[in-house]
Amino acid sequence: MSVMLEVKKLSKRFKVAAGDLLAVDDVSFSIQKGETLGIVGESGCGKSTLGRVILRLHEPTAGRIWFDDMDITSFSKPEMRQLRRYMQIIFQDPYASLNPRLSVAQSIEEPLLVYRVCKNSAERRAKVLELMEMVGLGERSYNAYPHEFDGGRRQRVVIARALAMNPSFVVCDEPVSALDVSVQAQILNLMMNLQRELGLTYLFISHDLSVVKHISSHVGVMYLGRLVEFASKQDIFRNPAHPYTIALLSAIPSINLDKPKRKIILKGEISSPINPKPGCRFAARCPFAGAECVEKEIELREVEAGHFVACPRYEVAR
Repeated sequence: MSVMLEVKKLSKRFKVAAGDLLAVDDVSFSIQKGETLGIVGESGCGKSTLGRVILRLHEPTAGRIWFDDMDITSFSKPEMRQLRRYMQIIFQDPYASLNPRLSVAQSIEEPLLVYRVCKNSAERRAKVLELMEMVGLGERSYNAYPHEFDGGRRQRVVIARALAMNPSFVVCDEPVSALDVSVQAQILNLMMNLQRELGLTYLFISHDLSVVKHISSHVGVMYLGRLVEFASKQDIFRNPAHPYTIALLSAIPSINLDKPKRKIILKGEISSPINPKPGCRFAARCPFAGAECVEKEIELREVEAGHFVACPRYEVAR
């Protein structure tokens, strides 16, 4: 299986009044074609910014991005415009990402018009109806508007629009977090079916661990801009290594009343992402932190086959 996306030491800094805010800091990983990488972490850890930097919606401050064996880091705007036919994004809020003045058909056909892939209006209509059927929308929705739909059907419109140009890679930025639980399951199953049928590769961003466990093949855990653990889904959920990952997993509700899960309550102050000091960002809240955790930056290292952890004391944490 070949690599669809690879990032090396990717960083994004924003200039703020107090200094440099490191939204994404020295992140490296790769995604195989046809797989799903889930990125998890608490709000503000840089998940969404990472997805936008990969698509060059935000320009990276440092690092390299390879897409399908092409180094796209320095692509010009016209080159990126053409490349975005194959790299799409599904946003968190389907209502905010749709133009309320455009009908369902107009929203879906917009990329077809921009890239001029259809010869005439009849061909565009046929393509729009094909996409609507693909995501489970009936023809009766063709002339409807976003305000007439619930959240789940709006998200189906957004997915159809993202698939209009037959992309190979899709960034899914918390695509189900704004939906009811029952509707979440429908959208997730739809996305997984589309992945199998079309051979899509996903970067799936979420703070919901159960959702990530359901859809992902590999998982990366982020904390304050840095990737602290990366492994297969099975390794992350069965054998977590980083203290932050262990604490996250302990928060998942358990229905086993005979053996209740011990919840880890994190204490201490959250480090500032503005002009951060060297060392582990999680050290101030970590019960296992030692002197080596605050002296220098902690790099990801492979502790088991395919399991990477940025923690010098992961064996104690386990």
